[in-house]
Amino acid sequence: MATCEVCGRDVDLPYSCRRCSGDYCAEHRLPENHDCPGMNEWNDPQGVFDSGFDDSVNDGGGSSSSVLDGLTGTGGPLSYFRGSVAYTFLGVMVVFFALQFLLFPLTGQPVGGALWSDLFTLSSRQPLAVWTWVTSVFSHGGIGHLFGNAIVLFFFGPVVERYLGSRRFAVMFLVTGALAGLAQVGLGLYLGSPTAVLGASGAIMAILAILTVLNPGLKVYLYFVLPVPIWLLTIGYAALSVFGAFGPTNALDNTAHFAHLTGLVLGLAYGAYLKDRVSVPGQLRFGGGGGGGMGGGGGPGGRRRF
Repeated sequence: MATCEVCGRDVDLPYSCRRCSGDYCAEHRLPENHDCPGMNEWNDPQGVFDSGFDDSVNDGGGSSSSVLDGLTGTGGPLSYFRGSVAYTFLGVMVVFFALQFLLFPLTGQPVGGALWSDLFTLSSRQPLAVWTWVTSVFSHGGIGHLFGNAIVLFFFGPVVERYLGSRRFAVMFLVTGALAGLAQVGLGLYLGSPTAVLGASGAIMAILAILTVLNPGLKVYLYFVLPVPIWLLTIGYAALSVFGAFGPTNALDNTAHFAHLTGLVLGLAYGAYLKDRVSVPGQLRFGGGGGGGMGGGGGPGGRRRF
């Protein structure tokens, strides 16, 4: 018995998609009914319609594509990551954390110094350094900051990815993360306050907002025990961000609250676009993060975590 990855129904004889390796019920077995990443290959004569029977004829006994399928297909060593951009991004975040705090110090440069900031933060000093629009999304200011964002991405990211498809999910995550950081930096420039940001919370808030619009009654087991609807969880984070962004100065605590709000608004808008186009399961389990929560604490020198 398996569980359909779209509707959550228990299925005795599931259909296993050979392109995304997912298990589905009869209703969602077709690629177009479960937003299969293989849908992007419909116009590829070697893609969805290719049985693979004559691969050896076409490429002389094997191809890089068949090798990739062997690695990422069902039972392959990398099958866990096939069609799983959310988990891949989670891995990238961990790699970036190692680069920031383990490998970078080996260069003799201080963590949090000028070179470190130029590589890993999006700042008002160099807002047009395009690489930081991406690197800042995957970088974090501490283990609690990383954990708070990673646990939400781990539980909720794959759910949203199933509805959007891997490619659209990747674009959504990178665009909302970058725009959230740019919004915070833009606010700093407007207020004449030097600002530098890092973290994935803008994209994480977009993920929560999308799910909130699609299914506001979705049950989330906070700390694996307390069941709360996802709309309440999202409103709670939003309230903290509003209070931090517009409340007393000491509420800002070096957290990029305006970036959180930007991600939330972008996610709500995209969720409204998706509404009535997808179906969602009835419940998920979500364990709370450590110190720093969604945004984490702030770093030195005006650097904000989000």
